[in-house]
Amino acid sequence: MPTDYYEILGVRRDASAEEIKKAYRQRARELHPDANPGDDEAEARFKELGEAYEVLSDPTRRQRYDTFGHEGVRAGAGAAGEPFGFGGFSDIFDAFFGGGDGFAGGRAGPQAGADIEQAVEIDFEQAVFGTEAPVTVRTAAPCDACEATGAAPGTHAETCPDCQGSGQVRRVRQSILGQMVTSGPCPRCGGAGQTIESPCPECRGEGRLIQDKTYTVDIPPGVDTGSTLRLGGLGAVGPRGGGHGDLYVHVRVRPHERFQREGDDLYEELHVPFTQAALGAELSYETLDGAETLTLPRGTQTGRSFRFRGKGVPHVRGRGRGDLVATVVVDVPTDLSEEQDALVRQLADQRSEQVAEPDTKLFSRLRSAFK
Repeated sequence: MPTDYYEILGVRRDASAEEIKKAYRQRARELHPDANPGDDEAEARFKELGEAYEVLSDPTRRQRYDTFGHEGVRAGAGAAGEPFGFGGFSDIFDAFFGGGDGFAGGRAGPQAGADIEQAVEIDFEQAVFGTEAPVTVRTAAPCDACEATGAAPGTHAETCPDCQGSGQVRRVRQSILGQMVTSGPCPRCGGAGQTIESPCPECRGEGRLIQDKTYTVDIPPGVDTGSTLRLGGLGAVGPRGGGHGDLYVHVRVRPHERFQREGDDLYEELHVPFTQAALGAELSYETLDGAETLTLPRGTQTGRSFRFRGKGVPHVRGRGRGDLVATVVVDVPTDLSEEQDALVRQLADQRSEQVAEPDTKLFSRLRSAFK
């Protein structure tokens, strides 16, 4: 198993922050314990992935790692450079929500929560006509005890004395090219611009708690496997009063026992006996909307299709519906009785059609069975 953080995430060493985040989210979905129940190796790789992302998504820690390797990262662990100083608790959020991004653009203030992805499985008819489905997610919710501030009741956060609330510190150093000025997240407040002297005992200063929440999702008519619904503001809440991320619901549709879907059209093989195909018939044909009358003309052949317009799947991004197409398959009987065999032979004789001689041994056995 690779130990290099860039190898673990599968990115180049010059990858951008967005490329690192995208790679982490993709790998996290594959290795998450919920997707690999009982797989210890996947769980270990998931933890290793979280560790790699925590380091490479933080500009300061990534620079230490690029310069000094793993030793440079370990040297800074648990020091004032760790946001809020609650590493163990923050790691839980990192594993669930891909934390450790730092503060986008170097701005001070509460960090927005991460997006959450969840899958929901629905029946075929529910996908066609739309439905409501419950979706349960494990997410970060605001801590009621401290009202999401992270500070113990009766106390409040203070402006960081090191960065004066900006969340950034500037460093000046001499080089052969002269003075170089760099800026990065404030090590004392982790870029938040505020410090908490008395953390909330319930959330340990995070301002949020991990909880299971169930939402009722409106699934519109016409969705199919692979459709994704975005529910704004139902993702994880950010630390210390940060905004909510979004919830992305991926739809899976169970197959139907009769119909096959292609785009917004439905298809079925309609098996009919050769007598109805030869002589014609008027059938009651069940669609998803109820019974329709299907008229089989005399001499209907296998492969002939009948189209029911507007009886398919609703267009999810517009008005109207697709069609339902029933394709005939003529079934030839294989269990003719002696009397039925004689009738068919009589028909063949009248039509001057050559057929095989009757199986006399078969009919002898049939007669013996009914004696």
